[in-house]
Amino acid sequence: MNIELTRYRVKEGKSERVDEWLAFLNDNMDEVLVTLEGEKMFVETIFRETLNGEEYLYWYSVRGEGGQDVEESEHWIDKQHLAYWDECIDASFGSKDLTTEVVMIPKRIQGFMEQ
Repeated sequence: MNIELTRYRVKEGKSERVDEWLAFLNDNMDEVLVTLEGEKMFVETIFRETLNGEEYLYWYSVRGEGGQDVEESEHWIDKQHLAYWDECIDASFGSKDLTTEVVMIPKRIQGFMEQ
């Protein structure tokens, strides 16, 4: 099981497009959830923060082993998601992975995740 929290910087001037992106995901949640199955994604959550005048998105995920990467997906929702990504995420910043220190998942839930 992979548990990650990663920070990405939003390109300057793209806040309104990020609003649209996040609304797009929320408005199409049934389709989004379909694609998570192939990725073996148990939990995926996006957080948003403005810090020192810079905007950031954080991805928190709990994922099983061997799932498909979103970039490999042919599903229309993933293609649109990646188009927003390319438009809004500042590739020059890269990504910043936060360090996992403690994982608190009850054993009965872990059992479902390992199936």
